[in-house]
Amino acid sequence: MSRDSRDAPGPWDATGSRDATGSRDATGSWDEDGPPHPLALRRTGRSEQEPDRLPEVRELEALGWEPAPEELAWVFLPYVWPPADRTWIPDRSTHWAVDTRLDGHGHVTGVEATPLAEAELHDLDRETEELLDALGLPHRPPGRLWLLRPIGAYPAVGAVLDHLRAVARERGIAFRASPELLSLTRAELATLTGSGPP
Repeated sequence: MSRDSRDAPGPWDATGSRDATGSRDATGSWDEDGPPHPLALRRTGRSEQEPDRLPEVRELEALGWEPAPEELAWVFLPYVWPPADRTWIPDRSTHWAVDTRLDGHGHVTGVEATPLAEAELHDLDRETEELLDALGLPHRPPGRLWLLRPIGAYPAVGAVLDHLRAVARERGIAFRASPELLSLTRAELATLTGSGPP
């Protein structure tokens, strides 16, 4: 896969977070001070599109990026993914609540979609924040959509995740957000990128 200058990692990719003493945390970061991917800068304002339908997400997918998985088990994944292969864009999307009405025979008689209010969106984030607290990780910066590129010899992010699930299964680690899955993921990603022990 070729990576042209429009897609090259910028200086924001390797900043890393800093602990209370100011030391760089090489094991993870939310790129707190880093700017979004440059392609995101061409669009502003709220969109009625859902996250995966935003034009900037589609453009980045054409360049080899994939939206980070939404499964709660992977809540920490962008934090530990190799910095050169992760990026983010502002979340301009709209999250919808869909109300479907049925008649007594189970036939749809009406569908109404309404945007979720800010309070409802915060409720959705609360479970994520609680999981990150339990893992000892900082909360994700709000208003970001994360995108990842595959690493190692894997052709897709999903293939990397399948590998991680298989290794977890072999080691008897349950597939849920836990310190054990976090530790395994960090170690395996380091191995796949050549930055850790083989």
